[in-house]
Amino acid sequence: MKKGIHPENYRLVVFKDMSNGHTFLSRSTTVTTETVQWDDGNEYPLVKLEISNMSHPFFTGKNMLVDTAGRIDKFKKKYAKKS
Repeated sequence: MKKGIHPENYRLVVFKDMSNGHTFLSRSTTVTTETVQWDDGNEYPLVKLEISNMSHPFFTGKNMLVDTAGRIDKFKKKYAKKS
C-alpha cells in the first residue's frame, strides 16, 4: 500500500440497518453525531444505513420477480404507431 493516503483515525462504530433493525459493530472513519449504547455497555457512534447485507435482496435470496413480458407489452401498447 502507498504510504500517507489511508486514514489513520479508525474507531469502533455501530451501524444500524433502518429497514430491519439489524446492528453490527465495525471500524470506520465516518463522521456522525449520534451515539448508541452497545451490548458491552460502551457508547459508540451510530451510523444509520438504509440497506445492508441483512436486508439486500441479493444477500437474503428474496429477489423480486419482475414481469418483463408484461412490461414489454405495456411499452409496445403505449408507443405503438397509431394508424
